[in-house]
Amino acid sequence: MNEISFEIIAGDVMVLDPKSDERKQKREEYANDYWIKRQRKGVKLSDAMTLMLECNYFGAMMVVAGEADALISGYNRSYASVIKPMMEIIGKQADVKRISATNLMLTPKGPLFLSDTAVNVDPNAEELASITKMTADTMSMFGIKPAIALLSYSNFGTSDHVLSTKVTEAVKILQDNYPEIAVDGEIQADFALNQEMMKDHFPFSKLAGKKVNALIFPELSSANIAYKIMKELNDIESVGPILMGMDKPVHIVQLGARVDEMVNMTTIAVVDAQERDKKNKL
Repeated sequence: MNEISFEIIAGDVMVLDPKSDERKQKREEYANDYWIKRQRKGVKLSDAMTLMLECNYFGAMMVVAGEADALISGYNRSYASVIKPMMEIIGKQADVKRISATNLMLTPKGPLFLSDTAVNVDPNAEELASITKMTADTMSMFGIKPAIALLSYSNFGTSDHVLSTKVTEAVKILQDNYPEIAVDGEIQADFALNQEMMKDHFPFSKLAGKKVNALIFPELSSANIAYKIMKELNDIESVGPILMGMDKPVHIVQLGARVDEMVNMTTIAVVDAQERDKKNKL
């Protein structure tokens, strides 16, 4: 059976099919632009034409061309397979070395950001500092003043293992370069989240007396595991992963995401696009 392609308009929403005859000219334009960008990375023009039949490649090209304000994808594909075309076509911001991701957890005690939950497997000190700065910027985008703890299994120098010392180094980088951000560590999660424990044991901390609203994890596995445990055991709503550092408003939902999760991520993408537009007009 031949595959049927079609386009429909539902209310104010137009559904575009990259495979449709109506998109043929646009596919060819996008394919040529993509080929020019990737021809020295092993991509042939025929390859580019084939890729433009895929929604993720076609959609990313729409965002780059300014024909779409933002992009949401990931429902029926693995995270890795979706982020690949986004990196190839859209890429990261000029001042960003590595992109990262955060999850906004809507807890009974208020919003809590967890980073990096989806991208960097084992970030070094500089990368942890970058992840923290991007998390702070994302929080500010939502009008939330950051109070950020960099987590470890140790507290303020009680371990000299690299998993702890890299966190200490990241904190120093942040406090030297971004003194306006309330950030400290390395610290254990319970101390970070319990203001009384923090004040009693570590009154010298820049977080003492503050309600921590963001946690930066030392590596990907702990961050990813933590947010999924919170989501499943405590029925806490999770918004994300929110991609940080991309050159355009692009966000990828988890495989099999629920409708409410996709709606939340679309809202994030809209805010992201609006904030970028404001900055571009300054």
